[in-house]
Amino acid sequence: MRPLLSTETCMAIHGALVGSIFLIAITRSISFYQTSVRASQNLHDSMFAGCVSTTMRFYDTNPSGRILNRFSKDMGSVDELLPKAMLDASQIILSLCGTLVVTVIVNPLFLIPLAVLGVIFWFVRRIYLKTSKNIKRLEGITRSPVFSHLSASLAGLPTIRAFGAQKELIREFDAHQDIHTASFYMFITASTAFGFALDLLCLIFVFIVVFSFLLLEQDTFGDRVGLAITQAMALTGMMQWGIRQSAEVANFMMSVERLLEYRDLAPERQPERPRALNASWPEEGRIDFKHVTYRYFEGATAVLRDLSFDIRPREKVGIVGRTGAGKSSLIGALFRLAQVEGEILLDGIDTADITLESLRSKVSIIPQDPVLFSGTLRRNLDPFEDYPDVELWGALEQVELKELANTPAGLQMAVAAGGSNFSVGQRQLICLARAILRNNRILVLDEATANVDPT
Repeated sequence: MRPLLSTETCMAIHGALVGSIFLIAITRSISFYQTSVRASQNLHDSMFAGCVSTTMRFYDTNPSGRILNRFSKDMGSVDELLPKAMLDASQIILSLCGTLVVTVIVNPLFLIPLAVLGVIFWFVRRIYLKTSKNIKRLEGITRSPVFSHLSASLAGLPTIRAFGAQKELIREFDAHQDIHTASFYMFITASTAFGFALDLLCLIFVFIVVFSFLLLEQDTFGDRVGLAITQAMALTGMMQWGIRQSAEVANFMMSVERLLEYRDLAPERQPERPRALNASWPEEGRIDFKHVTYRYFEGATAVLRDLSFDIRPREKVGIVGRTGAGKSSLIGALFRLAQVEGEILLDGIDTADITLESLRSKVSIIPQDPVLFSGTLRRNLDPFEDYPDVELWGALEQVELKELANTPAGLQMAVAAGGSNFSVGQRQLICLARAILRNNRILVLDEATANVDPT
């Protein structure tokens, strides 16, 4: 009787199947990681949008280290660790399903003890996740003070050295680091204990399988005993690793949960139907406050109460008062940085009826503490690239900083983070040049010349 297929045909089919498996595996891996990258990028963008559009109260109540922690460590876990754990868990679970199908075909009764073992594994996993999720959340919470302390220490390094407080700061940092290390070590030990428990259950299961042949079926052939033991060890190993990886996925999802908290932050209040504005608004620059009450957050004590005044076009008005009198609160009310009750009119248009982006782009401010961003001088003067270089050089010449940029790099000269490569006075002059460049009708100065030489 001739075989249905020749040896060469069988080898060709086998080679084609192996090659297809190779191509499918590569395609699956590439598509999976491309999807993971897109999902991670979308999560980062939505979280950043949530932080940018939220109220100022969020930044008053959350230290910078907590925010840096979410954008660094939690985002890193989502970028690097979560995709690998998900891929491993899905591969193991699918391989386990294929092995179970083969097992059912060969020996259906073998499913009964495997089902019992699977139920026990799932029960142990539930107990472990109740603890590990809270430990993972605690580890993320205790990491934030480390970032906050380090950031504050770097910002105040001259003061720390001037008062000789290095040892005190080191002790504080060590205390924060010890708390974080303790929570992280607790997470490691919990994961190790979970793995040990699963290994112990696998050992007990294999032990039962072996002794069942020795005590109950002594006349069984050796090849069947070896096959049964090999199957038991392979299946229990796959089940154990699959359960562990699925638990790791659940733990890493704590980072996703922490990121989604920032994505879902309450945004600043915007008008339901924004009013359309002309490109030249405000044309005159008249400001009217009518019975304005200002609070930093809902339910807080009013810092401005029933305030009414008007500033006519082209007027220069100075506001003087002791500390805590509400000078900076007036600026916050004008820019609608918090809860505003009453009416604030610019050229007769209530600022509550226009979008915050339109309002803040039409009012220039030079703060007491100048803000510069890392990048180039041109990007700091014109971040949206709305003006030609000629106007930028003109603005620099008006604030007498043209010589500063008169280098081979020109407007492309580097600006360090926070403008640390400029003096405080130069930073304020750059902010003044930025305001001159925008040429808005309303300009707010908050002690803008405090660090500038009057000559």
